[in-house]
Formats: sequence, structure tokens, C-alpha cells
Amino acid sequence: MIKSITINAKEWFDKVNGNSYFAGTIQVNDKVYLMPFENGYGSAYEQEAKNLLTEFNVISCEYGQNLRRYCLDNDIEYGAFIKTNCKKRDLKEIESNYNNQLINQ
Repeated sequence: MIKSITINAKEWFDKVNGNSYFAGTIQVNDKVYLMPFENGYGSAYEQEAKNLLTEFNVISCEYGQNLRRYCLDNDIEYGAFIKTNCKKRDLKEIESNYNNQLINQ
């Protein structure tokens, strides 16, 4: 039974090409999933979190239902946090740290 879903992401804006990118982790209860480096801005990280959790059969959203609404409808504590103005290496570090945790388990 899912009690909480928390998304922690970082965003980097590539000034040269004018694109935004994000990376982060999704914590579902005590399990952590990686949201790899990907382009997108605004709340794209929340949509990607929903897509990943659906792909891994963690949740089953109705068509058009966003993650926040899914959590509200299913009495799940929800938090989505993004830190902006990060450096590209900060985003790449998320994936590196995640992989290191897997190796050390």
C-alpha cells in the first residue's frame, strides 16, 4: 500500500541552446526510483514521474489524471520539489549517486 510519493528534482537551463533539462528521484514509501536526465520545463518532471511509476506498475492512473490528483484521490501524501538554476553536473550527479547506492546495497 502506497502511503507517500515524493519527487525531488533539479533543473538546468542550457543558455546556449535555450533548453531546460531535469533529473531527480521519486520516493514511493521507502523505495527510490531514478528520473534520468531529460529535457523539459515547468511541471514536466511531475509528468515524467507519473510515466515512470506507471511503467513500473507502481500506480495506475486514469486517462488524463495527473500524479497530484491520483494521490489526492487515493489518500496518498504527495510532494513535488524542484530546485532551479542548477548546473548540468548537478543533474548528472543525481544519476551517479543513484547508481552508487544500487552498487552498495
